[in-house]
Amino acid sequence: MGGEHSVTRYGVTRDQLAGLLGDEPRYRVDQVWEGLYHQLADLEDITTLPARLRARLDAELPLTLTPVTESVSDAGDTVKFLWEIEGGGRIETVLMSYPDRATVCVSSQAGCAMGCGFCATGQAGFTRHLGTGEIVEQIVRAARRARQMGRRVSNVVYMGMGEPMANLGPVWESVERVHGDLGLSARHLTISTVGVLPGIRALRDLPLPVNLAVSLHAANDELRDELVPINRRY
Repeated sequence: MGGEHSVTRYGVTRDQLAGLLGDEPRYRVDQVWEGLYHQLADLEDITTLPARLRARLDAELPLTLTPVTESVSDAGDTVKFLWEIEGGGRIETVLMSYPDRATVCVSSQAGCAMGCGFCATGQAGFTRHLGTGEIVEQIVRAARRARQMGRRVSNVVYMGMGEPMANLGPVWESVERVHGDLGLSARHLTISTVGVLPGIRALRDLPLPVNLAVSLHAANDELRDELVPINRRY
């Protein structure tokens, strides 16, 4: 799954978790899932679970994002997270607070292969796709930070590092997790693209009515060919 082993804290599906906890009472799966997705809790804070089980899950379901820096804007309404991922790459997540909403801007790849001339990520090159768990973990940890600020995340935009349509499998799995388990409306989820047509066509046939944002960056094709190389193909 994009270089990330699926057996991670936010990479496992509910069925996979049930298999992992096959030697535990069945209600333990509900307690873990409720703690991770509804309470946005660290494992150590899910006190409905015995300490031995929390320790076991912590070992068997590791987190995937190691904090590098966290910076807050002068106004205190924007928090930028820099994470290190498995293999040594780095990605960013941004939490933005507005009067009427709190939005997480999430990365879908480490680096980007689109090569857009104005974009620092594109100029740095492509490292790898992110797995479902790495994407979901960004959102959960930003939502936890928002709660510390007295806010609730209501919107997610896939507009961070990477081209979401080039990694649509894990991106869509994360959309389903955010919609089904974190409880965000599909209308509050937006997938951005610089114009990868196969991904746009695939998105059209997927079941949730998420928003699509297309980054144009130019008013005519000639200039867009210069700025956004993928425009020459699509």
